Amino acid sequence: MQEHELWLTALFNRFLAGPANSILGLFRVKVEDPAHPWANWMTMELLVFLIAIVLFAVLRSQLSVDKPGKLQHIFEVIYEFLRNNAEEVGIHHPTKFVAYFGTLFIFILFCNLIGVIPTFESPTMVPYVPAGLALATFAYYNFQGFREQGVFRYLAHFAGPMPALAPVMVPIELVSHMARPLSLTIRLFANMFAGEQVTMAFLKLTFLVAPAIFMGLHVFVALLQAYVFTLLTMIYVSAAIEHEH
Repeated sequence: MQEHELWLTALFNRFLAGPANSILGLFRVKVEDPAHPWANWMTMELLVFLIAIVLFAVLRSQLSVDKPGKLQHIFEVIYEFLRNNAEEVGIHHPTKFVAYFGTLFIFILFCNLIGVIPTFESPTMVPYVPAGLALATFAYYNFQGFREQGVFRYLAHFAGPMPALAPVMVPIELVSHMARPLSLTIRLFANMFAGEQVTMAFLKLTFLVAPAIFMGLHVFVALLQAYVFTLLTMIYVSAAIEHEH
């Protein structure tokens, strides 16, 4: 049995172990303990997904041009903030990209913040989740690069500005691009894991002032890391779709 199994994970393993084993079997994933195929990061990710679905369903039902509510104002501020940031990093028409940036930012933020709730933990403190997000971003910005510039023009960026430099530039660019998912993964995972450990350590020492301070710090780190991950994604997209003059 996995260590420190959360109560929600225990429920999933008790009632949904069979479906999980069947799905994992389709992908030929070997489960060490078939009675406990669910890990904490899986159930927390699903919980965040369900919370987001409910939240946006409520938001959609309350959308109004004449009398926008507080929830609508909050998300309008987030939208404008992300749109302005995208423009600042060089994306000239960012509206069509904001949907991905917003989804990424809100999902990471919720994953980071859910660890503040007692008996829950942040799924981003497990490397699998940041790695999945990083690979999604890697696929997204390369896809946008191919779509905006075409296959040959986009690949030509890897050769650098001068044909003579191509033998040197191509390996450098390939290594640089391949390192981006690793960099995104380590940055998000390491910061959230460290923040979670510090918060838990002080929660065990005292129950009043210190936990409140470090939980506030945890919230700040959660917000900052969601923003940094999204900002780097914007920069990668900007570089991928940039047209040389």
